[in-house]
Amino acid sequence: MELKRVVVTGLGAITPLGNDVKTTWENALAGKSGAGPITHFDASLFKTQFACEVKNFDPSDLFDRKEARKYDRYAQLAIHAAKEAMADSGLDLENENVDRIGVIFSAGIGGIRTFEEEVGSYYTNMDKGPRFNPFFIPKMIADIAAGHISMIYGLRGPNYATVSACASSTNAIVDAFNLIRLGKANVIVTGGAEATISPSAVGGFNAMHALSTRNDSPLTASRPFSASRDGFVIGEGGSTLILEELGHALARGATIYAEVVGGGMSADAHHITASHPDGLGAKLVMRNALEDAEMNPDEIDYINVHGTSTPVGDISEVKAILDVFGEHSYNLNISSTKSMTGHLLGGAGAIEAMFTILAIRDQIVPPTINHDEGDNDPEIDYNLNFTFNKAQKRKIRAALSNTFGFGGHNASVILKQFNK
Repeated sequence: MELKRVVVTGLGAITPLGNDVKTTWENALAGKSGAGPITHFDASLFKTQFACEVKNFDPSDLFDRKEARKYDRYAQLAIHAAKEAMADSGLDLENENVDRIGVIFSAGIGGIRTFEEEVGSYYTNMDKGPRFNPFFIPKMIADIAAGHISMIYGLRGPNYATVSACASSTNAIVDAFNLIRLGKANVIVTGGAEATISPSAVGGFNAMHALSTRNDSPLTASRPFSASRDGFVIGEGGSTLILEELGHALARGATIYAEVVGGGMSADAHHITASHPDGLGAKLVMRNALEDAEMNPDEIDYINVHGTSTPVGDISEVKAILDVFGEHSYNLNISSTKSMTGHLLGGAGAIEAMFTILAIRDQIVPPTINHDEGDNDPEIDYNLNFTFNKAQKRKIRAALSNTFGFGGHNASVILKQFNK
């Protein structure tokens, strides 16, 4: 069976850097941080009091007030990003077979804010008996964004969510890629969203010592590959990619951003939260992606790394890159856009795939910000080009995006300049 080619024909985003693709990309290239004091709840007693929040988002732009109450914030963000991507794709659904358009859209956690509110209300009002909102379960579950997107557009193709912690939305993209190239769909709306800036999420990650506590300087707190890094900065938002079979895209004259050419998945099989210290799972997932794409390591020019700004994770990923790419590692540009967006958990892979696509389109690598001269970790090889602090123009033929999740889940996707 001859596999079909898969291209990207639409993008949408809502992130701590902007409420659309254009603004997000401009701010990323400018090296801006999306971090600031938490406004979603009173975090004054928490170890971490800052996050990368989405700004100036009004759900009434999408729904009337009554309808908005049926959606957790994560689903609202997902729908916002999906609407931009669908408009960008130019798909005319009146002339499409919607039975062959699917939605694979992820969240690592889903409606945690809804869960907090409902359970909190129950315990506050126990004397009145168990009273729960009838929308409690549909608002909370991690697959509901995929369901809502399909219902909004009447898309009846494959529809589900992938949940693999912080690798979730890269897994969604890889699944969408595989279904299209196997001929199971013409188009798939894919990506991920997360909205976990909440007391339980921040408190839970604090208890694990996973978050930065640089409360005196939120803008500089996410500092991947720097010796002074002290944990990730939690973020929220989402991104949507429209993946399409090449022949279908060409037939309708679609704008093509890039081609998806390979996807890899692996497990660390090591620890519930920590990556393998030697990057075993990270090595395997990148090799799997390269093998799937039938590419050699020296054909990759840029890696958008997982790069969360955690003490162990950053080192293990660097070790993995050096092992997989060998001497070519020193010809790569590497950058962690989490230094600007923070860590969007289940939405991270989608926004980072989008950055990778735009880097290919514009032939420019977004930076890894917040690295100070001399703030070097002796376990990291700084002969590698981490694209510190300033975007860099370069030829990008193909690029790889990594995401790794709690539970040892790893996913990578390879994107390439489109050539007929």
